[in-house]
Amino acid sequence: METKVETLVENNSRNKINWKGLLSNYGTILVLLLMVVAMSFISPNFLKTGNLVNIVRQITMYAIIGFGVTFIIITGGIDLSSGSLVALSSMILGSLVIKFGWPWPLAILACMAAGAVVGSINGFFVAYTKIPAFVATLGMMLSLKGVTLFVSDKPLHGFSDDFLFIGKGSWLGLPVLIYILIIVGLLSHYLLKHTKFGRYVYSIGGNADAARVSGINLEKTLVIAYAYASTLAALTGVLLSSRVMTAQPTSGTGYEMDAIAGVVIGGTSLAGGVGTIWGTIVGALIIGVLNNALDLMLVNAYMQQVLKGVVIVAAVVLDTLRHRHQ
Repeated sequence: METKVETLVENNSRNKINWKGLLSNYGTILVLLLMVVAMSFISPNFLKTGNLVNIVRQITMYAIIGFGVTFIIITGGIDLSSGSLVALSSMILGSLVIKFGWPWPLAILACMAAGAVVGSINGFFVAYTKIPAFVATLGMMLSLKGVTLFVSDKPLHGFSDDFLFIGKGSWLGLPVLIYILIIVGLLSHYLLKHTKFGRYVYSIGGNADAARVSGINLEKTLVIAYAYASTLAALTGVLLSSRVMTAQPTSGTGYEMDAIAGVVIGGTSLAGGVGTIWGTIVGALIIGVLNNALDLMLVNAYMQQVLKGVVIVAAVVLDTLRHRHQ
């Protein structure tokens, strides 16, 4: 009799739905769905195809930055220099193409190489000198702003139509930017989930000492992670220049905050060791839907900044509570 009772209890415990686990794993998707449903009632224009495509196109910039930042935050670090690197990449591109007549494909490669160098410097200071990532990347952010103005303190115009097609054109009914977002997202997911490098990133964020004992080269992995993130930030500068049809020394302002917010809202833990690229996409979509919703409701621009700040703080608080629970 006791055996039957124990069996029934065991079966019930197995069949019991783990609501906390579901909310932890799929809470951000639920939030996104609730926001979409709510906005569909508030504004009849929200679910129009043009508006939805526009939301995805708008998140492309900070979502691509977010893909790289995801790697860094999983290691337990942070990158505050990505927004300034967007501006520097834009001005390097404009100078090479417009001033010096470089072919734009070659100029794009130069911008991404410059981004990789900047990221490697960030990674070097974090990995080898043990400077906190916040301090190292904050210093880089300020330095990049100065370098950008040194390259050119005025907007540069005159890009060719074939280059502008990247940011303004469409293929098969979808903007080219969305295809680039998908390609970079798939690449980042593959690197994070299906390579040794990705496993090392998770290991460092989970327990750096254990990772070192197991034979992982922490310094090399961190340098590569920061280099990859900065390369994507430089690519974002190229895409932004194509979209706005000009290279501007002030472009990319605040992009690092939107990227970090999307990553954290998407479930990547600031404590390190936890995070996914798909979560970052959902987090970026939440930021995009929020921005679009506030615009459709004609909310004051200054109040929009306040609300976005509240959302970011709320995401960090939830991440802290989730980490404590785990």
